[in-house]
Amino acid sequence: MCRIVVAALLATLAFAGVASAQNFPSRPITIIVPFSAGGPSDAMARILAERMKTTLGETLLVENVTGAGGSVGVGRAVRSPPDGYTISFGHLGTHVANGAIYKLGYDLVTDLEPVALLPSNPMIIVSKKEVPATSLKELLAWLKAQPSPPTAGTAGAGSGSHIAGLYFENVAGIKLQYVPYRGTGPAMNDLVAGQIDLIVDQTSNSIGQVRAGNIRAYAITDSKRVESASDVPTVDEAGLPGFHMTLWSGLWVPKDTPKDIVAKLNGAAVDALNDPAVRKQLENLGLQMPPKDKLTPEALGAWQKAEIAKWWPMIKAANVKVE
Repeated sequence: MCRIVVAALLATLAFAGVASAQNFPSRPITIIVPFSAGGPSDAMARILAERMKTTLGETLLVENVTGAGGSVGVGRAVRSPPDGYTISFGHLGTHVANGAIYKLGYDLVTDLEPVALLPSNPMIIVSKKEVPATSLKELLAWLKAQPSPPTAGTAGAGSGSHIAGLYFENVAGIKLQYVPYRGTGPAMNDLVAGQIDLIVDQTSNSIGQVRAGNIRAYAITDSKRVESASDVPTVDEAGLPGFHMTLWSGLWVPKDTPKDIVAKLNGAAVDALNDPAVRKQLENLGLQMPPKDKLTPEALGAWQKAEIAKWWPMIKAANVKVE
């Protein structure tokens, strides 16, 4: 008799799970962006959220949860119910690098289910207008000539801007003093105000200020120029060959989220990325669309693991640690 009751209970729970997936979504969904409003991650998430609601039939709300290089926001998502109503937005910094820097209370791979790879950003080397250099070679000479390390803004330890700065130091043979913020939005405000010297930033975050003449741009960290900033040379052209770095983004949900729900969220994200109006908005920010064959949850999962294998040794060698 006991076995019959247990079997009936399991069947009921299984049916409830299927019904839940079929009815999903039935209320608003929250996308947790682990950086402050106004930055590049926030901008991308809001553009995608607006279009994804067309496919899903429900509003997607963006919640900015800042702190510890994005690890606080990711942790909030990890601890959320695995029902599809909480999505973790992140990138190379939050879902790869932080695992080599912070003592996280979660595992970036096993505690999250990948949903979709999102557009990527080559980085751009920018400085305040008061820096006298007008080319990358002149900037490197200026950096090396300073009596103390110039200040570089970051979105916190382990953020994309921090990783890019470490990589820049390594390739160029320079030393920087990092100034952490709760996102590159506020870091950019201080760069424009002349409070810090430079940022190795996401192109989408800096390009508007570059166009407005508020900051100086020196090079794109890619082998080809960015259409939205075609007058800015690549690092290869500017004299620092090989300094290539692209900051990719993605969507995840808590582990054990039903596969049908993951598939629905993936479909909504892919629909958004295939929308010509959305693509135009993202491309105007300097973002590059992922290949169509890389838009599956499995592709994001494989890419995340490959990036961990690539970046963790470099980060650990730099001895970047935050307790």
